[in-house]
Amino acid sequence: MFYAGVLWMFVRNSLIREMMFPANFMIQVVTRLFWFFARVALFTVIYKEVDHIQGWSQHQYFAFMATGMLINAIVEAFFMPNCAAFCENIRTGKLDFALTKPIDSQFLVSMERVSLAMISQIILAVALLVWSLINIGAPISLTQVALYLFYIAIAVAFFYSMMITTACTSIWFGRNQGLYDFWFYITIFAQYPRSIYDGTDSTRFETGEALQFGFTWIVPVLLVVTVPAQIIVGTLDDRMFGIVAAIAAAVALLASRGVFQWSLNHYRGASS
Repeated sequence: MFYAGVLWMFVRNSLIREMMFPANFMIQVVTRLFWFFARVALFTVIYKEVDHIQGWSQHQYFAFMATGMLINAIVEAFFMPNCAAFCENIRTGKLDFALTKPIDSQFLVSMERVSLAMISQIILAVALLVWSLINIGAPISLTQVALYLFYIAIAVAFFYSMMITTACTSIWFGRNQGLYDFWFYITIFAQYPRSIYDGTDSTRFETGEALQFGFTWIVPVLLVVTVPAQIIVGTLDDRMFGIVAAIAAAVALLASRGVFQWSLNHYRGASS
């Protein structure tokens, strides 16, 4: 209950900050709306020429797109601004104030700021998902919904782990402006289903298989997005992928906790 109350306070403070600059808030929302409708329009045009893309029908792909948007929006709403601020606080020495608070330091640096503009992206992603599932027309069980929400949480945990681990490197580098670039390049691969990386000719097959293997078994960004999408549309045919995604997220979360604690042991503070 204590942490829930603190989180609510963070949300309230973020709302106050956003309302101090309402024009900036509206620009962010409009920008997200444009990006959302541009992506939907692009694939609507593509699917007018083809019925399926690597086994994904139009509305199945839109369900996948909505899943990826939902995961990305949650991470960017709750963790991206905090990890960026964490990097800056390390450089300026302001992290000292967080470390002296009577609360878990990782929770504080991870949740202090909330990007409320990204809430609009969450709403749009859910609307697109519901619309896609209605058009698919297949019945959806409560088990599917429960598993879908579980694997959404798995994906968020996995991406958060990668983000906070990257942010911790600022303790040694001083400034880490590559955080946003890192996030952008990783999420590019997660914007497409795992089967997209299957090739047809020998050259594309080798390249696609290498990317598919690397982002499935080494850094499983393809699994953590594709698995929940396949669950909700009813096309997941290999449960091993779901098991791997869950294990990878658990390992990443534990590893990021260890890296965070280890990094704090090397933090010298503003007085140093």
